[in-house]
Amino acid sequence: MSAPEPRVRLLTRPGCHLCDDARTVVEAVCAELGERYDEVSIDDDPELTRRYGEEIPVTFVDGRQHDYWRVDPVRLRRALGA
Repeated sequence: MSAPEPRVRLLTRPGCHLCDDARTVVEAVCAELGERYDEVSIDDDPELTRRYGEEIPVTFVDGRQHDYWRVDPVRLRRALGA
């Protein structure tokens, strides 16, 4: 039996200080709530770069765009049902 898909996805790019800040918040909230997240670099996908290049970091919860540029831990907890 495989693990369920992570509920949170974080789109980032190397060298992005806002991405570093977002990762810290996402890691903390997911650890607190027992949720998993994954991280995808938009630099690895031309379509993601075209679509989100000016908005990173971008967070998705359950496949829907949740935030961009900054991650508010209260909003993220609420979106995850906490």
